[in-house]
Amino acid sequence: MVPALPCRDIDELRDFWTALGFDVTYRQLRPNPYLAVRRGGVDIHYFGLDGIEPQDSYSTCIVVVEDTAPVFEAFAAGLRDRYGRLPLTGFPRITRPRRRANAGGTTGFSLVDPAGNWVRVMRRSPAAAAPTTHAAGASAVDAYAARPEGRLARALDDAVVQADSHGDPVQARKILAGALRRAGDDPDAADRVRALAYLAELAVRAGDPDAARTHLDDLDVLAGALAPDVRTVVGPALAEAADLRTALPG
Repeated sequence: MVPALPCRDIDELRDFWTALGFDVTYRQLRPNPYLAVRRGGVDIHYFGLDGIEPQDSYSTCIVVVEDTAPVFEAFAAGLRDRYGRLPLTGFPRITRPRRRANAGGTTGFSLVDPAGNWVRVMRRSPAAAAPTTHAAGASAVDAYAARPEGRLARALDDAVVQADSHGDPVQARKILAGALRRAGDDPDAADRVRALAYLAELAVRAGDPDAARTHLDDLDVLAGALAPDVRTVVGPALAEAADLRTALPG
């Protein structure tokens, strides 16, 4: 099955997807604009639709892959080359691979194209895997998991659903900020690191870079006191936070 998504300008989408490593397999301007692109086993088609605005788009498709991490890295490299940064807001934009509590714990990320269509990349559910608990961000097969036990980790799951699946970073920010306040100094250090790192990203996505800097500063203080084994576990979250800081304006 091949998705056909609407757009105002097929050439804008052609330039976008070729920057991400896709090839154009078909292009037509008359009588109706139409574009087809392909990378590996993934085909995406577009049809021209006058008057459609990216912010009004409700179109989406799901791409199922064996592992989301290499797909994300390939897309992220193309986006950085084209835009000079990893776009987290506006059109286009991308989220990072994280477990989705509303998809049984499978790992996924979303790429919103310049036309506002959501391309949701999800890891294929393992045919047989014992339920295990992993925090948001894992991309391994055993990330297909039950809900985590810690309250802060569960709040992180809920925030990911709101922001990355539903596209509501403002509500996600409220959920996670409230959970951090209620948790005080009690939660597991790894959970707190992941929560602060994601809260900083949510602040950027909500248009509040000053708050993002504050969260990143708090994260730096916390990271400085981490035990070596914990630092290893949360290494991906710390790397994402460092990447986020370099992209902040000013």
